[in-house]
Amino acid sequence: MALQDLLCCRPRPPPPPWPLPPPCPVPADIPCPLPHGTTTLAFRLAQGVVAAADTRSSCGTYVACPASRKVLPVHARLLATTSGTSADCTTWLRALRCQLALRRQEDGREPGVAEAAALLAGGLRAWRGRGLGVAVALCGWDRAGPGLWYVHSDGTRLPLDLVAVGSGSPYAYGLLDGAYRPDMPPAAAYALARRAVAHAARRDAYSGGCVDVFHVRQSGWVWVSRGDVGELGGLARAPGPTEEEEGAEQTSVDQYKPAGTSLEHH
Repeated sequence: MALQDLLCCRPRPPPPPWPLPPPCPVPADIPCPLPHGTTTLAFRLAQGVVAAADTRSSCGTYVACPASRKVLPVHARLLATTSGTSADCTTWLRALRCQLALRRQEDGREPGVAEAAALLAGGLRAWRGRGLGVAVALCGWDRAGPGLWYVHSDGTRLPLDLVAVGSGSPYAYGLLDGAYRPDMPPAAAYALARRAVAHAARRDAYSGGCVDVFHVRQSGWVWVSRGDVGELGGLARAPGPTEEEEGAEQTSVDQYKPAGTSLEHH
């Protein structure tokens, strides 16, 4: 008799005496949304691309990690800010690294930022409508100079000069729209990126932790700094009026007050 026949003829062990609990039914038509958020931003300069992000990873109301990294390297001259589901962003950026490495071997040159955005958007478009949460900003330097592309999980890809993504992006745009200039020096750009993310973290409950700042140059990307949100300065309170301003305001009120009337309510 063959060995496999002997194994098949062996008696099976008896089932456990205790009953196993039934599986918990989860209706397929009832979603279980977990609110999450972040603040990431990037903008182009003449000297490269500056990217910044907070470090708080949340799962609903639970802070899963206060010191995560949301700006991930793709290669020596390409970074990606990540917003959405951490697992989805990490998986698709890993796939993008493999595709870029194969393209580099085939063509004998480094693919550009626009090519990387096209590869990533093409792969995500095939999975559109399946619940992926990927929103990245590709920040790099290629033969055309500094490049910034926004890619979403529905296959959208847009070339931009300034972008902020995440639940804290409206607050970040409030500072970036008035202070960003393409010709600003790198030191001022770093300070602006820190202030914008810190401002968003003060207003957005799902953003916080620290602020990571990166700079993609022609020679490659560098990690500029990581600073705690609480130490980067809060919302500046507007200074009160001086004595001269208060006197001028009272003069203007008296000037437009009709004669014989009083501004006080009786």
